[in-house]
Amino acid sequence: MVIRYILAFVAAIMFSAVGCGFKIDKSSSSDQQSGYVWQVPNGFPIPVVPADNPMTRNKVELGRHLFYDSRLSGDGSVSCAFCHQPSLAFTDGRSRAAGIQGNIHPRSAMSLTNVAYNATFGWDDPSLTRLEDQMLIPLHNTQPPEMGAAGREAEILSRLKKDRHLRLLFHRAFPDDRYPVTMRNVIFALASFERTLISGNSPYDRWAYCAETDALNKDQRAGARLFFSKRLNCFRCHSGFNFSGPVKYAGSELPEARFHNTALYDEDGNGAYPRPNTGLHRHTGQGADMGKFRAPTLRNIALTAPYMHDGSIPTLEAVLDHYAAGGRSRFNPQIVRLNSNTDPLISGFKLSPVEKRQLIAFLGALTDQIFIQQALEQEVRNP
Repeated sequence: MVIRYILAFVAAIMFSAVGCGFKIDKSSSSDQQSGYVWQVPNGFPIPVVPADNPMTRNKVELGRHLFYDSRLSGDGSVSCAFCHQPSLAFTDGRSRAAGIQGNIHPRSAMSLTNVAYNATFGWDDPSLTRLEDQMLIPLHNTQPPEMGAAGREAEILSRLKKDRHLRLLFHRAFPDDRYPVTMRNVIFALASFERTLISGNSPYDRWAYCAETDALNKDQRAGARLFFSKRLNCFRCHSGFNFSGPVKYAGSELPEARFHNTALYDEDGNGAYPRPNTGLHRHTGQGADMGKFRAPTLRNIALTAPYMHDGSIPTLEAVLDHYAAGGRSRFNPQIVRLNSNTDPLISGFKLSPVEKRQLIAFLGALTDQIFIQQALEQEVRNP
């Protein structure tokens, strides 16, 4: 039974290269000259690394320190880790992210788990295909301010230069630069660090790919069968080794970005979402793109509540209720028809209390405690 299920699972998803343990790969295409050695879960592909920002150990180490440093924000009050906490799989536990001076962002902070493999970044922007470009958004965004760095770059760099240890890390990371403490190098180091946040050693991985038959209990195995069933279709949006939308990796082509409308809102009976969270529509202006968002990874999903782009669903149990009902439009008797742009896979299904418990158990089995523990051990406590 287990073997048949694994074979069906491999056939169902686009890319099934996951495993347990780690492999050391010295042949990643963009990092051969830098000498950086990737350590990724056995079977994981090597992430794509841009030619202008090759991986080095010193750059990763600098990025790790900067990630936890609140001096990167305009007023020195928040760091990257303020919205991406390692104990919460690099989310923040809030419905919507908060920036400097308590400014509330319209959307929630996405997990950085396996961010190196994302085909696009953010909830709804198809143009953000480089991690380095994505970082400009929280640093420089002014509506609302997040880190508040726009116009205060010189002040921020002055703070960093005063730290003797940081200056040394910058010189080690960028030895060819006479004056290495620059915003460009800040961004390149942060991106290098974030590419190392790779998670693939959950109980599910050990069960499905390492022959650890006792890694999942009976409920978790039953939940896995439900997740990959055609009746529920969860795997259609959360597919592949990352349980997410399209991914990219060394040697792959950049896949077509995909965005889905999950019937989260229907304000006018025709699928309207509350502004400014109109999804892909926010960038294209096309009616057909109303309410479409990127499917995030489900790895470590039990740690990243609340859920959806605006944190409007508090628990995994409530998420399952939402999809079982075919979306929130079904909850409102004043709305007489479903959002015309809703993904056709969001059609509702019946889920017994036992099946609901089993599916929740499976989602919990995607938690990688080793990844979380290592992240906590590497957290930097800056002054």
